[in-house]
Amino acid sequence: MISEKTIGLAPIKEQVRRLLAEAKAEVLRRKAGMPDTGRSRHLIFTGNPGTAKTTVARILARIYAQQGLLSRGQLVEVGRADLVGEYIGQTAPKVRGVLERAEGGVLFIDEAYSLIPKDSHRDFGHEAMATLIKGMEDMRDDLVVVAAGYPREMKTFVDSNPGVASRFPATLTFADYGDDELWRIFQLIAEQAGFQLMWGVEQAVRALMPNPRPVNFGNGRFMRNVFEEATALQAIRVVSLAAPNEADIRTLLPQDIPGPGAVETVPHRPGLYL
Repeated sequence: MISEKTIGLAPIKEQVRRLLAEAKAEVLRRKAGMPDTGRSRHLIFTGNPGTAKTTVARILARIYAQQGLLSRGQLVEVGRADLVGEYIGQTAPKVRGVLERAEGGVLFIDEAYSLIPKDSHRDFGHEAMATLIKGMEDMRDDLVVVAAGYPREMKTFVDSNPGVASRFPATLTFADYGDDELWRIFQLIAEQAGFQLMWGVEQAVRALMPNPRPVNFGNGRFMRNVFEEATALQAIRVVSLAAPNEADIRTLLPQDIPGPGAVETVPHRPGLYL
């Protein structure tokens, strides 16, 4: 299961437990001679950037493989460019190739709404979607497809094609992190990088957390960007010292934390077609 040490995600952890129980029960019912319900295991993940959607998809792939529900348990992460060709005849083979790579595991489609651009019926994304839906049905016993993206755009994606809603029966909603969770994420990133945080760093980091959150707030990505900017500022400070010791090199001070506005709270959104 998702580790209890994983920051936040309490509702997601509970939904993953339920998904696993449903999948295992379906296998047991088949072995008992009960008819196949035909229920799809494909999922919609909605949420802002940095809310651990990819991480949960990777954990789900591993758990399903451990339980014998998927044969391999790998995660294959793709976007529009991996599925949609530039010319006639390129798209369907690209999609089939991705499906073959993902068979036995989880196919994670980031910004899935970009496959169906608004008011663009001639776009090859429609062919990609049709090929994907067929493959999802043909390979549903050994493939889970997760279509992920921003909440508003993903609603448009589901509503765009009658086949989409029926193939993705469950939606997991990833909420923005609270201030305490963001601070714990910053602490974890710093700890993993070997840094020690001095008194005052927490207050400086918390001062950068926007309240209320902007639309499409970066969450964990924002915290990582804050950390990277802080280490850059710390590097300037440390190399200016005549003889920095190990403690100097390992320590982040409050003055190393960037000021308000130095780090974007909303990440760049490549590939947005809606």
